[in-house]
Amino acid sequence: MEKVKVLVNGERLKITLEKFADFGRTENNGVTRLALTEEDRAARDYFCSCCNELGMTIKIDDMGNIYGTLPGTEDVPPIVTGSHLDTVKKGGRFDGVYGVAAGLEVARTIVENGMKPQIPFTVAVFTNEEGARFEPSMMSSGVLSGKFEKKVMLMQKDTEGITFGEALSSIGYEGSEENRLKEATAFLELHIEQGPILEYEALMIGVVENVLGMVCYEIEISGESDHAGTTPMYMRKDALFAANNLIMEARKKLNQIDSDLVYTMGRMNVLPNVHTVIPNKVVFSFEARHKNPEVIKQVKEIIEGLTETENHEGCGITAVKLWERSTVPFAPELCDLFEESTKELGYSYKRMDSGAGHDAQFIASYIPTAMVFVPSINGKSHCEEELTLWEDCEKGANVLLETFLKKSQQFDKSQ
Repeated sequence: MEKVKVLVNGERLKITLEKFADFGRTENNGVTRLALTEEDRAARDYFCSCCNELGMTIKIDDMGNIYGTLPGTEDVPPIVTGSHLDTVKKGGRFDGVYGVAAGLEVARTIVENGMKPQIPFTVAVFTNEEGARFEPSMMSSGVLSGKFEKKVMLMQKDTEGITFGEALSSIGYEGSEENRLKEATAFLELHIEQGPILEYEALMIGVVENVLGMVCYEIEISGESDHAGTTPMYMRKDALFAANNLIMEARKKLNQIDSDLVYTMGRMNVLPNVHTVIPNKVVFSFEARHKNPEVIKQVKEIIEGLTETENHEGCGITAVKLWERSTVPFAPELCDLFEESTKELGYSYKRMDSGAGHDAQFIASYIPTAMVFVPSINGKSHCEEELTLWEDCEKGANVLLETFLKKSQQFDKSQ
C-alpha cells in the first residue's frame, strides 16, 4: 500500500496570510507595508511569535534579516525557505509574504506530525526586498551575497531623509553580523508568479529554472524650446517628437530578435512639460530582459545605435547604461527535486523563467537555490488587485513540504 503523503493545512495557511495582511491592509484589501515601518515591525513581531510557538530558535542579523529554525537531529547546514514581508505602496496580500507564511505552515506541519528531520529547517525573512522605501531592491540579500556594501546601504535614505540604519534601529530589529545566513544545504523560495503564464496555461505550479538577465539604459534627447504657436514645424527641434521616432524604430528592431524578449520604457520625463512650449528635453528609461546573453548583447547594440539614427528631428541623443545583470540559473538538482515533488502530488506544472527579480537570485550565488511559482489571477501583482487562489497557495506549500522531506531523505541515504 502506498504511503499517504503528509500535507499542509490550507485553512491555517489562509488564516496566517490574512493575519499578515492586517499589518498595513488598505481600504481595497491590498497592503501597504514599507520596509522598517511600524507595519513592518508588527508583521515581524507576528512572525517571531509564530516561530516561538513552534519552538523555533530565532536569530536576527545586522541587516534585520530574521531566521526561525526548527532543529534537526544532525548538526548540518539547514534547508532554508522564506521571502520578504515588505510591500510596495498599495501592493497585494501575497507578494513575498506568501513564501514566509508557507514556510511557517511547513514548520507547523512538521511539528504537529512529530517529524524529526535530520536537517534543520529555517524560515527566513529578508529585509527591504522591494526597495520601495529604500533603494535598491533586494538590499539585504544583496549584502549577504556581497553584491552591495553594508555601509553604503545603511546610509540609503527614504523620501523623509531617514536612513536605512536609523529606521532599522528604530523598530528594534538590528541584530548581529554573526547571525547572517552564511551556508545552507539549500534555499527554496516559494512565490506568486506575478505574471499571467500559469493561469493562461491552466497550470498549478511553475518550477523556476532561472531569473532572466536584463539591461537598463537611460535615454536623453536634447532639443530646443520655442513657442508652440509661432514656430513653424520645419524649424523645430522637438525632443518629444524625436523620442517618439526613436521608440518606434527601437520597437521595430527589437521585435525581430526573439519572441521571448521583453522590453519596457517605464519612466519618462518631458521638459519643460508646458502645453504652450515645445519640449526641449526628454529623458526615459529603457530596459530589456532575456535569458540568453547573446540576445541581451543584440539589445545593447540596438539601443546604443539609436544615438546614430537619422530621424532625430535635429536633436541630440545619448544612451547611458545604468546597470546590467546576467541570467541567474538555479541549481538543476533542486529544480528536478521540485519537479519530482510536483509530479508525485499530481499537480500540473511547467519549467519556466522568472522575469522578476527575487532574493533567491542573490542567495544563489553562494547557496544551492531554486524557486517555485503559483498562479497569479490575471497576472496582477504590485497592486491591490493581486490575488492567488487559496487552493493554489496550499498546493505550493505542499510542494515545498514534499521537497524538504525529499531533500532530507537524500541526506539520510548519504549517511
